[in-house]
Amino acid sequence: MEYNACINGYDITAYYSDENINEIFIPLLKRLTEMQKQKNGRLLVMLAAPPGAGKSTLLDFLEHLSKTTKGLKGIQTIGMDGFHHYQDYLLSHEIERDGQIIKMVEIKGAPITFDLKALTDRIRLVASGTKCGWPTYDRNLHNPVEDTIQIDSDIVLLEGNYLLLDEDGWRDLSVYADYTIFISADEDMLRSRLVERKAKNTPLEQAKEFVEKSDMRNAIEVLRNSKKADLHLRIRENDEYEIIE
Repeated sequence: MEYNACINGYDITAYYSDENINEIFIPLLKRLTEMQKQKNGRLLVMLAAPPGAGKSTLLDFLEHLSKTTKGLKGIQTIGMDGFHHYQDYLLSHEIERDGQIIKMVEIKGAPITFDLKALTDRIRLVASGTKCGWPTYDRNLHNPVEDTIQIDSDIVLLEGNYLLLDEDGWRDLSVYADYTIFISADEDMLRSRLVERKAKNTPLEQAKEFVEKSDMRNAIEVLRNSKKADLHLRIRENDEYEIIE
């Protein structure tokens, strides 16, 4: 199935096979529908994956699928990018990396560049079933925009790189989740995808340098240091998903 969407300001065309839709995605959505009925309250699902794994597009597709397939409860999807520290903060704070003191803005997207406390507080609010606002990230402003989404659904699916990260502070997030999903992928495939994405608005050599210094470091950290999820999916070179037992 061809799926067209605008993700983070980019027009995206993705392809999902009938096999993946019928054997993975719809059964997953049916399971979440049943879990929500049994809980009789808001269900919070967390999906973690490295940058370049297509998680934002997949979530958009899952939301579409949930609202167009008979018998499924519609889900609401959100992301953690709205919890980046503000640009002024990243420009005025420094960190040591590889023996050098650099401004945090140079590694924007790394775990330390997120406001973990604010993210935790808002996740706790969502998990409680409260109707509340949720921020998004504006790539033109390079800053979060507060409360652009109103969360009012019975099933909320939250995506982010570090939601299952097994590090201080981050590992506590999943206690608020009713169900967790992790997507893994080959590192070289991710590298190629990230360079291609960055090169859309950056010269190729600069894109490659940025990916090696930033995105790939983050991707490797997610792949190697994330906790076990309830459902582990792996995306292959042909963009097909498989369930990892």
